[in-house]
Amino acid sequence: MRSFHSLGTRLAAWYAFAATLTLACLFVIGYELLYTRLMHGLDLLNNSEAHQLRTRLGPDYASLDLEAIDQRIREATESASVLFYINVHNTANNIMFYSHNLNGVMIPDVKGEHRYDAKLPGIGPVRVGEYVHEGLDIVVATPSAQVDANMRDYVYVCAALLVVMLLVSSAIGYGLSRFALRPVRMIAETARRIGLDNLGERMPESEVRDEIADLARLLNEMFDRLETSFNQIRRFTAEASHELKTPLSLVRLHAEKLLVDGKFVPAQEEALLILLEEIGHLDKIIDQLLFLSRVDAKVTRLELIAQDPGSFLRGFAPDATALIEHRGMRLRFAHEGESAVHFDRKWIRLVLLNLISNAIKASPEHGEIRLDSKVGDGVWRVAVTDAGRGLPEGELKRIFERFVRVQGTGYDDKGSGLGLSICRSILDMHQGHIYAENAVGVGLRVVFAIPA
Repeated sequence: MRSFHSLGTRLAAWYAFAATLTLACLFVIGYELLYTRLMHGLDLLNNSEAHQLRTRLGPDYASLDLEAIDQRIREATESASVLFYINVHNTANNIMFYSHNLNGVMIPDVKGEHRYDAKLPGIGPVRVGEYVHEGLDIVVATPSAQVDANMRDYVYVCAALLVVMLLVSSAIGYGLSRFALRPVRMIAETARRIGLDNLGERMPESEVRDEIADLARLLNEMFDRLETSFNQIRRFTAEASHELKTPLSLVRLHAEKLLVDGKFVPAQEEALLILLEEIGHLDKIIDQLLFLSRVDAKVTRLELIAQDPGSFLRGFAPDATALIEHRGMRLRFAHEGESAVHFDRKWIRLVLLNLISNAIKASPEHGEIRLDSKVGDGVWRVAVTDAGRGLPEGELKRIFERFVRVQGTGYDDKGSGLGLSICRSILDMHQGHIYAENAVGVGLRVVFAIPA
């Protein structure tokens, strides 16, 4: 189900709301117009009946007694007794005529109003018209129950149409938002695919010169600049690393030659040894940078061979044990499952050595380092767990970035900060992945997985 926070869902909701609200406003206006028109029709009926009564009374009504007036009005209203209710008063408010169908109920008089609605007990809602003519006050009322029924039907039909409109406009709005945002989705999908290994891909640009096309063009220009910058950085890293190898080798040779000659006091010899150690450390960093630059340039090739990971790890375990026991620690190794996995022994061995070295740095003296391997569900999963203090949650992903060192934790805080980046690059070449998590209790657990 799409989240309401997505732009497409919000556009569809706003479209449905606007369309339904517009239709509701039109229905309200239609209600007022229809009600006014129907009431106007009743007023015309009342006016016609009042005019007929005035005609029937004649100009000499003032000389007639009440019985004659009653007789003339009754003759005029007898045929329409079902449709009209009539009261006739004189200026002194004396009743001169009262229709029998009112059943003793008087039509209410609203001061200052000549057209109004009323409700008569036993009769129901009526439309009342009051007409003053030469000393006579003629009040005519017509039943308006049918008008109320029609207006109720109108409301029911409008409510049903509003529900239908809401559903239809929601579907139309969803379709329109999907169509309108299709270029944005294509831009997002392309942006997700663009990475260090795919900097040449660009956003599709529409022939229509609209805001989205301008956005795609600006993003493409930005990625052009980024690709140029990355290529320059890669080229500089590769060339600088390569050019540094020769002078470093010469410096090492001369330092070793001076050390072999033995013409220095102990303090000077110690300084030379430190110099050689730092040269070795720098040489290692250069090798790592060269490896990463070759991986970025996709010139590093793997020798993927289907082999048994259990046999490979059992051959690696003695070397890991010797390395760990030399630091006063112990290794616990376990492997489960049997299945062939395609991997390059040399590079996976380098990954394991890097992970074991980091675990040794992070673990206290006499600590236990675990190497657990399992093949199952189409995946070969290997975990190296140390006995250290673990890492804050915010650092678990950062440690795989280049030159990231977490000070004070033992996790490559004295190294180059490239070891785990190299591990990630090797796993990427194997179509696998690597991640870190804090183990239950103490320690950090680094896991890599390769499809089996």
